[in-house]
Amino acid sequence: MNTSTRSIFLKEMGITEWTSRDAPQSDIQPELASPVAQADELSPPGQHKGMWWFFGSPPQGDAQTLFHNIVRALGLDQNEWVWKNPAESLVGKEAQLGSLPVIAFAFGGPAAQKLSGERDPLPQLRETVLGIAADGYEEVPLIASFELNQLLARPKDKALLWQDLILARSVLHSL
Repeated sequence: MNTSTRSIFLKEMGITEWTSRDAPQSDIQPELASPVAQADELSPPGQHKGMWWFFGSPPQGDAQTLFHNIVRALGLDQNEWVWKNPAESLVGKEAQLGSLPVIAFAFGGPAAQKLSGERDPLPQLRETVLGIAADGYEEVPLIASFELNQLLARPKDKALLWQDLILARSVLHSL
């Protein structure tokens, strides 16, 4: 299967192809550029597209490296994301919302259950747009995915994590 045929199949399935940010722009074929990348290029530099709230146990070691790679793959600046502990109270954080759209992303079933108030296990919470069960935050969409340490133990689940991240990004762009 040649590259263009593979690209057509992937595009039809809704799968975004990876391109290196370090590669010169002339090396990237226009028909392979993803619609998300094209939309991001239209945004002026320094303008925020939204805020990402990541919830879960704080990553350490290889999990922290994986998390930083996720942030880099999403193209987020340092001021476009924050790590939060699901046990922390969200009361008083309304000022942080401002006018920016916010997406919450929970790493692990316990974090997703704590934030959403749902009792279902992680497999049932994944691929669903949930809401945060806290006063004033019901409108903040929440996406549940695997814990970072689980992804290190089961690398095949990284593809499922990427699907969850794409869902979160599409929800954020629709806000």
